[in-house]
Amino acid sequence: MILEIKVLLITFILAFFLSFIIIPILKKLKVGQVEREEGPNSHLKKAGTPTMGGIIFAIAIMIVSIIVYIIYHKDGTVNNLISLLIVSLGFGLVGFVDDFKKLVLKDTKGLKPTYKMLGLLIISVAFILHLTNITNIGTDIYIPFVKTYITLPIWLYIPFAIFVMLGTTNAVNLTDGVDGLSTSVSTIIITCLTVIGMILGITEISIYGSIVIGACLGFLFFNLYPAKVFMGDTGSLFLGGVIVSMALYLKLPLLLIIIALVPVCETLSVILQVVHFKRTGNRIFKMSPIHHHFELSGWSENKVVSVFSLATLIFCIIGAFAI
Repeated sequence: MILEIKVLLITFILAFFLSFIIIPILKKLKVGQVEREEGPNSHLKKAGTPTMGGIIFAIAIMIVSIIVYIIYHKDGTVNNLISLLIVSLGFGLVGFVDDFKKLVLKDTKGLKPTYKMLGLLIISVAFILHLTNITNIGTDIYIPFVKTYITLPIWLYIPFAIFVMLGTTNAVNLTDGVDGLSTSVSTIIITCLTVIGMILGITEISIYGSIVIGACLGFLFFNLYPAKVFMGDTGSLFLGGVIVSMALYLKLPLLLIIIALVPVCETLSVILQVVHFKRTGNRIFKMSPIHHHFELSGWSENKVVSVFSLATLIFCIIGAFAI
C-alpha cells in the first residue's frame, strides 16, 4: 500500500510538470484540435487547442513503470508490470499515428479505419497470447454477482478476449469528446480495478493502476473545462488499453459491463443512431455519442462530466460489491 501511494504521488507530480513542458511544444508545432462542422457549435471555439496530450501521461507512466520494475523485479512482485505497460503503449501508438497524420501531416482522414483496427487487432492478439502462453493465467473468467469462475476453452477465450479489447479501447475513444470527460471516467474505472487488485493481492495491478491514476490526475489539471490540452486518440486508446489489460489480467472482463457502463452506453448510442438513421432517416439522439445529446439538450460541459463521472463511480461501487 505504501509503494502504491508513493508511485501515485510521483507520477502525479511528473505528469503535472511534464504538462508545462509539452503543452507549449504542441502549441509551437501547431498541433491543434480540428472540430467537426457537424459537431456542437459550442465546440468550434476549441479549434486550435493543443491535442495529442496523451503523450504527457504516457511518458510519465512509462518512466515510473520502468523505474519501479528495475528496483523491484528481483523479488518477483512486478514481473508482469512491463507487459501491462507495453500493451497500453501499443494502443497509444496506434492513436499517435492517427493523430500525427491528422494534425502534423494535415491529412484530415488520419489513419485509415482498416489500418487502425488492424493495428489494434495485432496488439490485442499479441497480449492475449502473452497472457495464455507466457504468464499462464489460464482462461478463467469471473462471473460478477454469481461470484464464481468459468473456464472457457482456448478457442473461445481468444476471440472473446479480442472482442473485449477492441470494444473497450474504441468505447473509451468515443467517450473522449468533452473537456475532461474521458480522463475522469477512465480514472474512476482504473481506480476501481486497482482497488480490486489490492484486495486480491495482485501486486502488478495495484502498482500499475496507481501509476496510471497519478498520471491521469496530473493531466486532468490541464484537461478539465476549459481544457488547455486534449488527449487525442493517443491518450484515449492508451487509457482503453490500460483498462482492458488490467481487467483481463484480473480475469474480470465481464465486470467492464458494469464499471465501464458509461463508455458502453457511448458506444451503443453511436450504433443505435447509425442503424436507426439508415433504416428510417431519423435520429434517436440529437447527436451521438450520447454526451453530445446532453450538450445539445442544454447541459454544460461541466455538468456532463460531473454526472457521467458520478454515474461511473456508482457503477464501480456496484461492481466492487459484485466481486
